[in-house]
Amino acid sequence: MKSFVALATVLLQFGFAVASPVDAFAKPRPGFALLQFADDVEPVWYTLAEKYALEEKFVKFVDVTETWADRKERLAKVASLKANALLATFPVISQQETVNAVIANLSIENLQSYLATLTAFNNRHYRSTTGAQASNSIASTVQGLAGDREDINVTQFTHSSFTQKSVIATFAGADPTAPVVIFGAHLDSISGGTTARAPGADDDGSGSVTLIEAFRALVESGYAPSVPIHFHWYAGEEGGLLGSSAVAASYARAATPVRAQIQLDMTAYTPPNKTAAITFITDRTDSSLTTYLRSLVAEYNSIGSATSTCGYGCSDHASWTSNGYPSAFPFETTLGQDNPNIHSSADTINTPGFSWTHMLEFTKLVVAAAIELGA
Repeated sequence: MKSFVALATVLLQFGFAVASPVDAFAKPRPGFALLQFADDVEPVWYTLAEKYALEEKFVKFVDVTETWADRKERLAKVASLKANALLATFPVISQQETVNAVIANLSIENLQSYLATLTAFNNRHYRSTTGAQASNSIASTVQGLAGDREDINVTQFTHSSFTQKSVIATFAGADPTAPVVIFGAHLDSISGGTTARAPGADDDGSGSVTLIEAFRALVESGYAPSVPIHFHWYAGEEGGLLGSSAVAASYARAATPVRAQIQLDMTAYTPPNKTAAITFITDRTDSSLTTYLRSLVAEYNSIGSATSTCGYGCSDHASWTSNGYPSAFPFETTLGQDNPNIHSSADTINTPGFSWTHMLEFTKLVVAAAIELGA
């Protein structure tokens, strides 16, 4: 473990006073949050005011307040599932006819309509009224798309420490006990405090509507997978992966087998004058799953793939990795060349490099992965 002194040195560079270390195994206390800043650094208690200050400076951390105490028990449960062969292998690509038919029904106009709804909220901050409304809006939209399908269930996942809810839509699958395939995006947006304007068109409105459009096309095709397929829209990612941490922990506590979690966080931007690619994050992800998804890109997409890294706590895939589940993270471009306007009021569709066709490529990948892994 890195020392508390080493952690303090890093945080002081951002101009923050550093909280004193206390027993990390203590139960959650009102007015405090337990934050972790690296895999090999023990978490530290901060007051909520101190945590919110870190958020507004966009310091990366994971809030482990509600998940730290029982992490060893969860990891043991997930480890016991790994004898299941489906958790270690991925199928030969064989569903071209079905995938291509669904891909042909994807619509940029739908992506534009869904994103216009999300960016119309002042922000989707996880502690704001409009953030809660955005969650309700996504849940209502997805429920409307699901219609009266009895094998599809749409719910909101309630979080105990903030008002915004995560949204979960599930295809039951012909074998509901089979390992689950999960697609995730985060629905919140931030540019400062709870009242600051944060349209979040790319971060992560783009990933959120990528999932909505893929879900719509699958439902309209009559798609009925053999295994459970889950779509997640996480609350509170910008608050330290809050929503995904709670959701992933709930799957682990229930010993739910998960074959793959695929995160869609920012899918709309290509640097001007750069070749578009679906870029796979290689740190804190599963290499076998990543390799499989790159093969799907080669089969079904009109652009190529690349790799990059993103560092600690950069998106919700890390919540699944930390619970022992395989995750992958296809991202819009190489880190360092990504959208310069995220976390600001300028994160709109007018950013040079914002591309609907790029977003459509990620939507194709979600459809392909759902059908191939769900066969």
